[in-house]
Formats: sequence, structure tokens, C-alpha cells
Amino acid sequence: MKQLQQFFDLSFNNPALLETALTHSSYANENNCESNERLEFIGDAVLDVMMGKYLYEKYPDYNEGNLTKLRAKNVCESALVEYAKACQLNEYLRLGKGEEKSGGRQRTALQADAFEALIGAVYMDKGLTECYKIFNHVVIPLVEEDRSDDFVDYKSYLQELVQSDKRTLEYRIVNEYGPSHDKTFVTRVYMDQILMGEGEGKTKKEAEQKAAEMALKKLAIRSIKF
Repeated sequence: MKQLQQFFDLSFNNPALLETALTHSSYANENNCESNERLEFIGDAVLDVMMGKYLYEKYPDYNEGNLTKLRAKNVCESALVEYAKACQLNEYLRLGKGEEKSGGRQRTALQADAFEALIGAVYMDKGLTECYKIFNHVVIPLVEEDRSDDFVDYKSYLQELVQSDKRTLEYRIVNEYGPSHDKTFVTRVYMDQILMGEGEGKTKKEAEQKAAEMALKKLAIRSIKF
């Protein structure tokens, strides 16, 4: 973990926060300690603020709708995974024995959650200014390299399409299975109460994205009028 701090030129006042940020629920359950879920919650909000400010300043001619869409694209799960990979965050994760054996270190959802938790830990330890060390070091370079074209936010695409035709969308979790530390969620997306897609994922966000992707395929990737 010292290497990770050196990578971002960070020095935690409370190193335990960094450990928690890298602690998956599987490890927490086995070792009776706190997982990174609460820090992930904080990091999600902080990243939204930093990305919003960055886009606001970079694109002075964009309206609110364009900025909102672009922000969603750059903080979606697939984007978070790329940020996590840029600092090899998966190498530092603390996983339970079962999660480790099943290849959890390579799971995209775990890496995405850990990146948000890392942001959250830095914010709680030293405030927003220090969070920019991470944001400037790995987020902005990927966004400015046009890597954002690889960040597909199916939910935003589907929402945009539906709103243009004054339809309504609803996501429903219809099933969840597996142990508490390794749940799989099944989500369905409905358009005006019509089932349009279903997806599974290790997080609710991932399941919703896959359901939205299926819905878009049914709608011929936004090219069909309905």
C-alpha cells in the first residue's frame, strides 16, 4: 500500500482508511472488519463533483444536458475500471479466500468499487484538494486521450432515447442469489410497463447496465422509431 501512496504522492494521516478502501466485503466478513462500501458511497459523490467541475470548465459552450450525459459516461462502471487499471489497483485489494480463488481480483465491479472507495478514503482523510492528485494523475489523461469513447453507459443512452419520445423507464431487481459477499443481481428494465431487457451482474449497477444494453439491442441501438 505504500507503493500506491507513492504512486499518487499521498501520505495518509489515517492509513486505516486506505486499508478499508481496498477491503472487499468477502475479506471483511472473514476478518470481522469494515468493507469499502461506505467509502465507495463517499467516493462516488466526490468523483461526480470533480468530473462536473472539469467538464464545466473544459466545455463552456455545452448545455446542462450535454454536460450531464458526458459526466455519466466518464464515471460509469466501465470508466471506473479503466481508472483502476491505470494504477493497478487490483493488486492491492484485500479479498476473502473464496473470492481470491474464484478470480475476484480481475472482476471489473470490484475494481470499479475500489477506485471510488479510494477517492472516498482520500477525501475523508485530507479533503477534496488531495483527491485531485488521483483525478489529475489517472482520470484526466484517460478522458483526454479519447479513451472515453470506450466507456459505454447504456443506461444514459436508453434514458436519452426514451425521454425523446416521452416514455417512462423503470428498473426492477427481480432476483438475487449467492452468498452475502458474492451476490449476483438480476434486473429487468421496463418501458411503459413493457419488459425490454434483463441483465445479471455482481452489482446492481452492472445488472442495470446489462439490462439497458439488451433493451437498446431490441431498439436497434437507438436507430428505430417506436
